[in-house]
Amino acid sequence: MSLDFKKMIEIVLQKKPDTSAEDVRELIDEKKRKIGAGYLTDQGALFLVAADLGVSFENNQSNLTSIKDLYIGANDVNLSARIINIYPIRKYTKRESNEEVQNRTLTIYDKDSSIKLRLWDQHVSFPEDNEVKPGDLIKISHGYAKSGLDNKPVINLGAKGLIEKSSDSNNDNNNLEIPSLDSLSKTIDEIKEPIDNIIVTGILSSNPRVSRYVNFRNEPGKSLHIPLSNEEGTKSIRSIIWNINEDKIPGIFTQGSKVKLIGVKVKQGNPQYSNEEFEIHGDEGTIIQLQQIKSVDGGNITDEDEEFDGGKVVVLKILSTGTEFESTVNENFLAIDKENKNFISLVVDPRLIEEKIYPGIIIEGIPNRVFGNVIYFTDESSYLRIVTETYESSFPQDSEIETKIKNIKVSEKPYIVEAIILQAPNTSNITTKSGEDITVSETLIGDDTGEIRLTGWREQSSKISKLNVGDRVKILGAVAGMGRENRIEVTLKPFTEIREME
Repeated sequence: MSLDFKKMIEIVLQKKPDTSAEDVRELIDEKKRKIGAGYLTDQGALFLVAADLGVSFENNQSNLTSIKDLYIGANDVNLSARIINIYPIRKYTKRESNEEVQNRTLTIYDKDSSIKLRLWDQHVSFPEDNEVKPGDLIKISHGYAKSGLDNKPVINLGAKGLIEKSSDSNNDNNNLEIPSLDSLSKTIDEIKEPIDNIIVTGILSSNPRVSRYVNFRNEPGKSLHIPLSNEEGTKSIRSIIWNINEDKIPGIFTQGSKVKLIGVKVKQGNPQYSNEEFEIHGDEGTIIQLQQIKSVDGGNITDEDEEFDGGKVVVLKILSTGTEFESTVNENFLAIDKENKNFISLVVDPRLIEEKIYPGIIIEGIPNRVFGNVIYFTDESSYLRIVTETYESSFPQDSEIETKIKNIKVSEKPYIVEAIILQAPNTSNITTKSGEDITVSETLIGDDTGEIRLTGWREQSSKISKLNVGDRVKILGAVAGMGRENRIEVTLKPFTEIREME
């Protein structure tokens, strides 16, 4: 029997003290026999038995103050809790009345448990109107509990409900018993079992990435993949934030950052994707915060409590441009940075700079966003200028950063390869799982150390289809991954340029 059923039994026994649990059980069985087998569950029969006894489950929790005591069907729910997640407002139209309604979900917790709280209509702007955030205390009154999609209770707050921001300083005993948000925090080393609604901290062990997917409703979405490890790098865990809004990703988000994920769950690992025992899942209500590592002294890492902000000046040499036409927004380049000599994917809004950006020039600026190995100069908060003469001797020669085919390995790092086209390009159309029709072109390239397949998808397909057998080319910015027959192949990216050699 479920917890909800047990709670209903308790209510009947409280209101009918002369009736025993055995009596109620017999009445339930008798009701099911009279109605007929297959028409009633035990819980359904209990509703009818309660009606016969004059017991109502309405308004039976006027003094309810604990989440763990909630059950589906509870009314007049009144309790204090802290917020973990705040989800976006959702709007939809009722089919039967064509009326537009809106709601919003919060995840809240008290000293024993956590639950979803759904705000309706006039309550949806409560977080903004009252400047509440995760960790803040709230008090709700006159809510009611319904079943969620996972068959767990969800508190709903409608026209009769009330919600207000509370405070730790009001000396309410219920508030004082609710632990702080930090008490929910776990490090990667402390994750030992599946658990909902927690905070996880870890180190970004490699660059994050955003991928597209289609959910079970056939709706497109984006997921953020965040590989996290402990501070020693000895334990890692796969972390995914589903339905991510890219505007919510921190502006500076690179390998080595210390990450705090607020409002996630730990699930059993999926052996299809990794051999890790657990994995972390979040969604559009998850908050991503970064902490800047101040120093490393004798193995002890000291952290800033404030969120890490950008503003660092970068100096980059442009190696290639993937844009084959005049563009007014977001041109893509491959660049190398002066400080670490790493390859960088560069995205620039050309309206931010008067001069034309082309391979060979050197730029200096303050980006508005850094995501892994991608640097963005795409809004007016960024700064950009050409400084070729100042730093011309600070970068390696092109020949020093080229790679032979035999040395190509699967990596996020782009490669520069000089090769010969060995096969006529083959172009075909394929349909993805989401129903999208896309074009893919491929060919075989080789140098004096080996051969490898070169592939271009979607817009990059045309860069390959125009090649001819025997052409000598320099490919600037292809990325290596595992292809068909479990063999390494190189794939074109938006910043990739294929340059014909004489």
